[in-house]
Amino acid sequence: MQVQMHDHDQHGAMASPSQADPDALTEGAIQKVDKDTGKLTIKHGPLNNLDMPAMTMAFKVQDPAVLDQAKVGEQVRFRVERVNGSLTITKLEASK
Repeated sequence: MQVQMHDHDQHGAMASPSQADPDALTEGAIQKVDKDTGKLTIKHGPLNNLDMPAMTMAFKVQDPAVLDQAKVGEQVRFRVERVNGSLTITKLEASK
């Protein structure tokens, strides 16, 4: 039986973790928390998975509990996907 070896050191060498990584997160800063509409406004870098340039934009949140923890000015890493036709934050975490 042959075992195939892989050199995993090359995985971090990609120019951009964007479209190649389906779970890539984007850096941003929370500008507004709107519990009434269920949205966060975030000033963000490029959303490579959506071919969207850096800008400030309001996004729905998939989990409304996120709105209770989000704070204006907080630096975050997040993932946005199209959910039922709406740009929706599916993952959000504080930047490290």
